[in-house]
Amino acid sequence: MNRRITIIVAAVMVLLGLAVVAFGTGAFKPRQQAALVGGPFVLADQTGRRVDEKALKGKWSAVFFGYTYCPDVCPGTLQALTTVSDQLGPRAAKFQIVFVSVDPGRDTPAVIKGWLDVNKAPPGTLGLTGTPEQTAAVVKAYKVFVQKQGDGANYLMDHSAYIYLMDPKGRFVKVIPYNLPPDEITTQTVKAMRGD
Repeated sequence: MNRRITIIVAAVMVLLGLAVVAFGTGAFKPRQQAALVGGPFVLADQTGRRVDEKALKGKWSAVFFGYTYCPDVCPGTLQALTTVSDQLGPRAAKFQIVFVSVDPGRDTPAVIKGWLDVNKAPPGTLGLTGTPEQTAAVVKAYKVFVQKQGDGANYLMDHSAYIYLMDPKGRFVKVIPYNLPPDEITTQTVKAMRGD
C-alpha cells in the first residue's frame, strides 16, 4: 500500500514539474496563458480616474503589485522598471509600468501619486488602487499572494513580488521573477515584443 502511494505521489510531482517547466519556458501560447492570469478589474488611477482592464490595451504592460509603505521590494521594482523603460529607447513608447496597490486602507490615489513622484516613475506610469473588494478581485485575477502583517498604523503587507508582462491586447505573456537585473528584464521584454 505504501509503495502504491509513493508511486502516485511521484507521478503527480513529475506532472507538476512538467507543467512548471512548460509554463516557465513559454510553451503555452498567449491565449492559453490569458486564462491563467489577468482578467476584468475596476480600480482608480493616481488622479482618481476610473480605470479598468482596457488600460492594458495598446501597450506592453509591466504589471506589479505592492504598496507605498513597502520598505524595499516595491520601490526597488519600480526603480528597475524605470531603468527598463530608459533602456527600451524608442520602444518605450509602446511600454507602460502599472503598479497595483494591495493596501486599499492607506493607498489613496493621492498617496500613490506622491509615491510615484518621489520615486521618479516615468511619464505614463499607472498607479492603481481601489476599495477592499476591488483590490481583492484584481489580486484573485492575477493570483497574487497577499497577507497583512501586524496591527496599528505601521502594519506591513506580505505580497508576491513578480512582474506580469502583458501584451498590447491585455493578455498575459510571462512572469518576470523578482530581483532580476534591469538588463535581463529589458532583454525579456524586447524578446516578447519581437515575438521570440
